[in-house]
Amino acid sequence: MESDTKRGIWRMVHAERAALADDLARLDAGQWDAPSLCEGWTVHDVAAHLVDTARTTRIGFVAGLVRAGFDFDRQNARGVERERGASPQETLERLRRVVSRTTTPPAPLDTRLVEEVVHGEDIRRAVGLVRSYPQEAVVRALRLQTRTPAAFGGAKETVESVRLTATDADLSIGEGPQVTGPALSLLLAVSGRRQAVEELSGPGVSALTATG
Repeated sequence: MESDTKRGIWRMVHAERAALADDLARLDAGQWDAPSLCEGWTVHDVAAHLVDTARTTRIGFVAGLVRAGFDFDRQNARGVERERGASPQETLERLRRVVSRTTTPPAPLDTRLVEEVVHGEDIRRAVGLVRSYPQEAVVRALRLQTRTPAAFGGAKETVESVRLTATDADLSIGEGPQVTGPALSLLLAVSGRRQAVEELSGPGVSALTATG
């Protein structure tokens, strides 16, 4: 039987997908083509990536990784190409169709929150939109990122040299010079989004920039 924790995580994931779809419906063509915070990808590309990750199954992920020569970036690029519609409206419709899916790659379930929150901000910050994310979703995503090695897109090595302390949540992770700021800004910074670093303070910020 599915645990209450799992059900709760999926409810948050589905809510974030639905909220992003609603925000994307407000964009014009120029905003869909805008560079996102995810380097090398437009807003449209990130939306397509989220469709792809929502469709991903454990077996499908492994098979796709093998076909990509175990190159995660190549695998992601192929997923974007596959799910990017001929128009923003087509991609948006694909996103709406996967809102309630519960398939995942072979990874902790909280990776679905990392995907939705970080990539949600990749899109929203690029076009001037703001969302108030549930604190639990952001905190769970941040905790997972700081347990995940950099080779898998995480920041485990980063928190070996700095201490992250959220100003809006009961959360402090790591050892070393302190970095303080909103949990969302910490999550984005350790996920490689340099734009969020200016929202942080403390003696560890320079070390975070050097290792993040």
